[in-house]
Amino acid sequence: MGVYILALPDIKKEMLAEAGGKGVNLAELSRLDGVEVPEGFCVTTSAYKEAIAGNSRLNELLAQISVLKAEDRELIKENSSQIRRVIGQAELPEDAATQVLQALSIYGADAAYAVRSSATAEDLPGASFAGQQDTYLNIKGASEILRHIVKCWASLFTERAVTYRIQNGFDPRKVSLAVIIQKMAEPTASGIMFTADPLTSDRKTLSIDAGFGLGEALVSGLIDPDIYKVRDGRIVGKRIGIQQIEILAVPDGGTARQAVEAKRQRGQTLSDGQILQLAALGRRIEAHFGCPQDIEWCCSDDRFQIVQSRPITTLSPLPQSADPKKPRVFISIGHLQMMTDAIKPLGISFFEPLAGFALDKAGGRVFADVTHDLASIIGRKRLVLATGKQDPLMQSALKQLLEDKTFLASLPHGKRNLQGGVFTLASIIETIKITRRNDPSIIPQMLAGFEKEVAEVDRQLAKLSGEQIFEFITQDRKKLLAMAYDPRMLGAIFAALLASDSINKSVEKWLGEKNASDILSKSVEHNVTTEMGFALCDVADTARNYPTVLEYLAHEPGDENFFTELAKLPGGKETGEAFKVFLYKYGMRCPGEIDITRARWEERPTQLIPMLLNNIRVLKPGEHIARFQKGRQEAKEKESEIIRRLKEMPGGSKKAKKLQKSISLLRNFSGCREYPKYYIVRRYQAYKKALLKEAAGLVEQGVIKEPEDIFYLYLDELRQAVRTKRLDYSVIAARKADYVLYARLTPPRVITSEGFVPPSGPFAGDAPAGALTGIPVSGGVAEGRARVVSSVNEARLEEGDILVTRFTDPSWTPLFVTVKGLVTEVGGFTTHGAVITREYGLPAVVGVENATKLIRDGQRIRVNGTEGYVEIL
Repeated sequence: MGVYILALPDIKKEMLAEAGGKGVNLAELSRLDGVEVPEGFCVTTSAYKEAIAGNSRLNELLAQISVLKAEDRELIKENSSQIRRVIGQAELPEDAATQVLQALSIYGADAAYAVRSSATAEDLPGASFAGQQDTYLNIKGASEILRHIVKCWASLFTERAVTYRIQNGFDPRKVSLAVIIQKMAEPTASGIMFTADPLTSDRKTLSIDAGFGLGEALVSGLIDPDIYKVRDGRIVGKRIGIQQIEILAVPDGGTARQAVEAKRQRGQTLSDGQILQLAALGRRIEAHFGCPQDIEWCCSDDRFQIVQSRPITTLSPLPQSADPKKPRVFISIGHLQMMTDAIKPLGISFFEPLAGFALDKAGGRVFADVTHDLASIIGRKRLVLATGKQDPLMQSALKQLLEDKTFLASLPHGKRNLQGGVFTLASIIETIKITRRNDPSIIPQMLAGFEKEVAEVDRQLAKLSGEQIFEFITQDRKKLLAMAYDPRMLGAIFAALLASDSINKSVEKWLGEKNASDILSKSVEHNVTTEMGFALCDVADTARNYPTVLEYLAHEPGDENFFTELAKLPGGKETGEAFKVFLYKYGMRCPGEIDITRARWEERPTQLIPMLLNNIRVLKPGEHIARFQKGRQEAKEKESEIIRRLKEMPGGSKKAKKLQKSISLLRNFSGCREYPKYYIVRRYQAYKKALLKEAAGLVEQGVIKEPEDIFYLYLDELRQAVRTKRLDYSVIAARKADYVLYARLTPPRVITSEGFVPPSGPFAGDAPAGALTGIPVSGGVAEGRARVVSSVNEARLEEGDILVTRFTDPSWTPLFVTVKGLVTEVGGFTTHGAVITREYGLPAVVGVENATKLIRDGQRIRVNGTEGYVEIL
């Protein structure tokens, strides 16, 4: 007779294959002093394996599902349903059933039990699989418990569990399931405790969700739970939910919903003493496992029981501290660059020089160590000022740190990282010159020089190979930085920013009107990103004339033969030529373009099809031109109105003259904001083409498997591989796996070496109750359907939609022609979304934390871009 049963205390750490992740963790908890776990036992994976052994139909279905991708939703749904039916017909091996009955006689045959799944790919440091398999509560009677063990086995192949395993690279044929049988707890309250905040990655703040009765109501989303925040042994935040129902165990087995009496609905679920008692328990469990934990708990008569603990897998890793004995402070460069996605190693190699100093890497993102800047009086003023326009939420978080005088005094002093940045003496002098002269003819002169320089880089790199390419790129990156931080261009940008601030302050002071520059900056000249959006509209206007072309585009063609197949259609040649004209000037752009490894539009032109079809569907022929002209007219009319009103005031002529100059500066130079990045990306593409040429050689030599493998090497590593024709390929394989994990993480704006993430905001103090607050960057109010998208390639927009996303960069600009408003999680007054929405006259609110989670796709919302809030209607 085999061993099919293990008592929880007898399960050891190395028994993952027998007891599953949940079983191993519960066993650890049961041996920890001061932690109470409901007693029980584990039905090992041996019972599951024996029950399904030799089932040819199941093996056939598992083979089919093992080759599917996460996007194959219908096939996953169909196959997983069939697998559950096959497993559901299985029976426990006779010896296993006998051992289960013997265990029940020990723990109490008449008792109620929780029957819980414990997969071998579950509650792991890299993938939690939380809630993917099923749990059954208050099960009574031996036959019912045996039946629910089989139901747990079948739940190994729920649609959600299968999809999650595919996303995380687990082979479904190698995953097994144990089942945990525990005495049923009947709590008055239950919930979830995170020993680090899963939304912000703050390791110092513990978060507790609490509800009445069993935890099923909370995890099913049926109630609005209490949320408590605890830091350093103190309650630092509370939100009391309104709980109208609770789920309780019923005498005959199973559970039922019950109405909560009115006097308890608005009451606090846990007392303050209980909150602190539970938090201390959480910290003890975290210390034992050595990492932040996601803990399920229940409480009855001040007695807490722990029913699950697993690692939190969604925390952004900490940047490495230069001196672990002294505190450090890091800021996310990705937030300042409007690119919070994970970046591959080669991308980081090219990203780092733009900062002008060494960066700390963590979770596929880059951070700047600003410890010494904050320790310096001058440095902290410069840092707060610099972050204010680009990401006010980051500025707010830094100010929170500065209020802690004890922490500030503990920071070590040293050489500052942010020595000057864009605010150099040369750029300040150019700002003064440009403000005085107000001559926009300097812009085409600068651009002509930039164009000549980039063309020369293309020409030189085309002639080089091997070590010559790396030497050229190393030397040329200095010229790239000189171009990106050209004092004349920075002076033009600063002149427009100062003019915008001056206009807004003056008009509000003199006429009581907020954000006047939003209208005055509509449809300005010299904005390469706006021109790009209109150029794609021109392509749309060509394509819309040919029905067969539209049908071809709508069926998601591939990139490989895109233009060849297009040319075979009536109107395909004309559309293809229009497409190629667009790509000649803008083909080096793409989403997340600051990462050199991202696929450019010229490499994958079909990325543009969703935006192209949006333009065709929403806009009339030539409407983009009409809108631009209308915006310019509205700006002129607004200027005339403001000047007229000022002149009617006592002493108004002098004020009007001053304001007219500011408006002229604003319209002459505010479009320049997009040029530095445009020319950086132009140069990047020249570098990338040269490096991919070397990658092709490495593939031929068998050093790497595909050209894109070089994206997982840092530039010096790639240089060494090209030089030696040798490489440890396991490094690339490991980094590919890391990147999959990193891509799911959300980096914090500011984080300390202790893992503290200072809170930021909220803004919009006059916002209505329940509104989501952010930063107003483009005035006006708009109502419409929220279209929540995570990628520009997913955007399917209709007339009147409001775009809700994490961030936008220049590649999103073509969508702005068709939307009614914008909401983003990241951004500030000078970032891409703010600049373009002002130019298009669209209401926009940025810095709305967790907007893509709190707003559901399809909800009707109201965006107030003047006051800075979003209402869910």
